[in-house]
Amino acid sequence: MNQIPAPIPPGQKSMGDDAGLRLLLPVGRSMWAIAAGYFGLLSVIPVFSIPALVCGIVGVMDIKKSKLGSKPKHGMGRAWFGIIMGVLGLAFGIFLAISILSEA
Repeated sequence: MNQIPAPIPPGQKSMGDDAGLRLLLPVGRSMWAIAAGYFGLLSVIPVFSIPALVCGIVGVMDIKKSKLGSKPKHGMGRAWFGIIMGVLGLAFGIFLAISILSEA
């Protein structure tokens, strides 16, 4: 059975509010931003650049949408890292494809 978690008493922090814990663990972060970060690391292989770009864009939208609610999510840096690395990996892939096709 699904149980609703008890609300956090006033004056007590949740795990997502602790900046030190967020540095070590993906607590309180958007799962899209986490995926964008990992795909961004792998985007030096051009196949992973499109998922990095998509996950990064969806992650930014997810984080902005969560700011309106009671539990804001973190991870904007990871989401932007995925976007930037996705664009760079995509540009590298296009450059690589053009250079291979021009030699043929």
